[in-house]
Formats: sequence, C-alpha cells, structure tokens
Amino acid sequence: MTTALTDDEYPMRRWFFEDAAGRYDVDLGDSYMDCGSVDDLPYPAGLSLDYGSNRGSVPLRELVAGRYGRAAGDVGVTHGAQEALYLLHRVLLRPGDHVVAFTPGWPQAWEVPIELGCRVDRVGTTPDGDPDIAHAVRLIGPRTRAVMLNSPCNPTGRRVPERDVASLLTALRAHGSHLILDEEYVADLARDSLLGRYERAVSVSGVSKVYGFPGLRTGWMCGPANLVAAAMERKHSTTLANSVLTDALAAEVLRRHDHYLDRYVRLTSGGIEVLRDWAARHQDVFRLLEPQGTPFAWLAMTGAGTSLAFCREVLRAGVLLMPAEVFGAERGLRITFAREESVLREGLRRIDAVLAGHSPSAGAADR
Repeated sequence: MTTALTDDEYPMRRWFFEDAAGRYDVDLGDSYMDCGSVDDLPYPAGLSLDYGSNRGSVPLRELVAGRYGRAAGDVGVTHGAQEALYLLHRVLLRPGDHVVAFTPGWPQAWEVPIELGCRVDRVGTTPDGDPDIAHAVRLIGPRTRAVMLNSPCNPTGRRVPERDVASLLTALRAHGSHLILDEEYVADLARDSLLGRYERAVSVSGVSKVYGFPGLRTGWMCGPANLVAAAMERKHSTTLANSVLTDALAAEVLRRHDHYLDRYVRLTSGGIEVLRDWAARHQDVFRLLEPQGTPFAWLAMTGAGTSLAFCREVLRAGVLLMPAEVFGAERGLRITFAREESVLREGLRRIDAVLAGHSPSAGAADR
C-alpha cells in the first residue's frame, strides 16, 4: 500500500528529545549497547583541528573498507549513519520514483523519499516478525528506484531469512533497482553484509550501535565507487567535512574491533537470557520476538491499551522504552537488553511494578 505521513504519526524525535528527555535514569530504549566513554580511547594529542576531509581520513576509510573486504575508494565517512542514508536518498531519488521500505522501521526510510516526491510502499512483516520479502518482491517494478532494507531490523531485531534473499536480488536485478542496506547491527560486515551479493547495493553502518559510541557521530557508506563519490559531493551541502577529532577516535575504535565485539557479545548474550525469563512471566501482556543479532528485542503487545500509553507509564517510573508508534507501527515496543545485568534487572523491576498497577520506587539495582 502506498502511504504518506499522517498527522497522528508520532515521531521519535518528539518522544526522545522532548517528551522523555530528562525523565529517566534507566535507559532500556536506546538501541545501542552500553556507551563507551572518552576515557576508553587514547586522546589524539597534537592533532591539528583543521577541516579534515569530506570523505573521511584515509586511515579511517581503510579500516572501514577492511571490515567489508573492499577498497578505500568504495567508502565515504559521514556525520553518523543517518547522514549517509540521507545523502544516498538525495543522490539516487527523483520525483516520481518508486521506493519500497519496511515497517516497523526507521522513519527516515520513507519520510525522506516522500519529501522528495517519490511514491513509497511500506511493507510489513510476516507472522514471525520477519520482513515480508515476498510482498516486497511483488511491488518491485520498472519505476522502483530503490529498496530500503534494514537487516537485522530496528526495531524488531529480525533478519531477512536467507531463503528470501535470492528472490529479492532477482527482482532488483530485473529492474536495475538499488538496494540501500542499513546494516548498523551487523557485527561482522565481511561475513554477514549483503553488500557483496548485489552490484547495485550500498551498505551504511557506523560506530554507534555495536561499538557503543553514538556520541562520536561517525558513520559511513560502502558501495560502488561512483555512487559514493556522488554522495560525498552532495555532502558539501550538509556537513561539508567530518570532524578530524571524532574521525581519529572512530579509527581507534575500529582498530580495537575485537575488544568491543567481545563486550557486545557479553552484554547481549547475558542480557537476552534475563529478558527471556522476564518475558516468559508476562506472556499475558507481551510476546517476545526472538532477536537475531541485535542489542534489543521487540515485544508485541497482547494486553490492553496502546504501546505509547504504556511507555508513558513506564517513563513515569524512570525507565525509557521505545513505543511502536515512533516506528510507524502499533501495539509493540523495543526494549534494549545490552546493559550491565544490574541495570537491566532494575529496569525490569520497575516495569513489573507498573504492570502490577502501582508506582515503583527507583531503588538500588538488583545484584
């Protein structure tokens, strides 16, 4: 179904930066693992704070390219992954183009194409919560300029099943459509990215989610060199160039990839066990969609009320969650479990109190 934005949609920026800002002390809403700090990284003493490069420094681009097994010329560094996606939209899309996106998902995937005059079809999920690739394939046609694919998906945590990848790529090749891959949650890009499987694909990622450094605002795109070059030219109308300071710090993060990946695996593997046990005790209210390589999970609501109303109640208990409404969906929420166990258990304790119908106190975290 072709859709446009409606007045009753509830943007994430309103929830996160306005309604919830300053009202929580337990964060189970943000979609990255526990944040690192500047103390975790060596300060680049003597660094000249000049304009740097619009494409990113050569060392950082080489490190990113190495994650994919590509050449540095295929990489452009941006001010966060969101800028990379925006630049690709601006370079690829024209009024009248057709775009396929998936919901629930990151609203930028359909909002920007609509603003650019594109016709957008938003495709939902299968009963298992997987992206409905069969439906998307039926929609792809001669006017389809791009398919926006986030796998694993934010917010459901589900990947495109391998059995569906071939049919998607066949449909894209038949019409020369582009595949824009939002792969922020792919920990091993060399192994699991779909970039190398389609010649018109471009992958977007960054150091925010798996590495836990969203404050560095460092993302990238990797794909056909001519497409990346065009996007970097467009960057002169957005942020012009990258911060040389965050560029240097992000390079250090990637040099220590194994260290941060080990921490990511520790937090996610322990956290999901805690969340599974908790969700099993609340099957009358929630159905847990098993995440596939993400630091968060989707809880489909089976009880009464809206997800936005429930998240507002939980926010009054000092816990941040992400309601389905901010992802263009209904009756579900995203909960992040890649937290130290004491923090996760404290957040779940307060949610328990909300479910029990009384206001919890913000006590000491369970040990």
